[in-house]
Amino acid sequence: MNAPFYKFDMFGDEFSLIVAFIIGIGFGFFLERAGFGSGRKLAAQFYFTDMSVLKVMFSAIVTAMLGVFYLSWIGFMDLSLVYLTPTYLAPQIVGGLLLGFGFVIGGYCPGTSAVACSTGRIDAMVYFLGIFGGIFVFGFVFPFVKDFYYSTPMGKITLPQWFNIPYGVLVFAVVVMAVGAFAAAEWGEKKMARKQAEL
Repeated sequence: MNAPFYKFDMFGDEFSLIVAFIIGIGFGFFLERAGFGSGRKLAAQFYFTDMSVLKVMFSAIVTAMLGVFYLSWIGFMDLSLVYLTPTYLAPQIVGGLLLGFGFVIGGYCPGTSAVACSTGRIDAMVYFLGIFGGIFVFGFVFPFVKDFYYSTPMGKITLPQWFNIPYGVLVFAVVVMAVGAFAAAEWGEKKMARKQAEL
C-alpha cells in the first residue's frame, strides 16, 4: 500500500470529499480549542505579545514536512504524485502581501475567520463577508489583470528543485529555522511582557 491513496484509485471523488470534510471539521475544532478563533489572539503575534500562532503553525508545518519526507524516504509515499500548485512568482508574492495586510488589519486569515464565524463572532462574519466580496470583485477585474495573474510562470517547482539541493538539506534548514523562530518568539514575548510591566 502506497500513498497518496487517491492517486492509486483507492477511493473516489465522493469519499475524498467526505475525508476532506472530516479533516476540515477536526482542524477547525482544534483551532478553536487553541484560541485561534479570537482575532485579538491572532493579531497579538504582530505585536509580539503572544506568539502562539507562530509556534503552533510552525510546529504543524515542520511535523507535516518531516512526515512527508520520511514517508517518501522509506518508499511509502511517491512525492512525484503529490499535487503541486503551479508557481507564478510575482502575482503570488503580491497576493501573499495582500493576504498578510488583511490578516494584520482584520485579525483573521480565511481559515480562522471561518472558525470564528462558527462560534458567532461578529467581527469574523464581517471579515468573511469581505472575503466573498473580494472574490466577487476579483471576478470582474480579472480580465484587466489576467496578464499579470499569469506572469512569471515557473511551473510546478519545489524549493529543492529551484536551489538544486537535496530535500534532506532543505528539511534540516527548515527545522533549524523553526528552532530559531521559537527562540526569537520566546525572547520577544518576554521583552514585551517586561515593557508592559513597566508601564
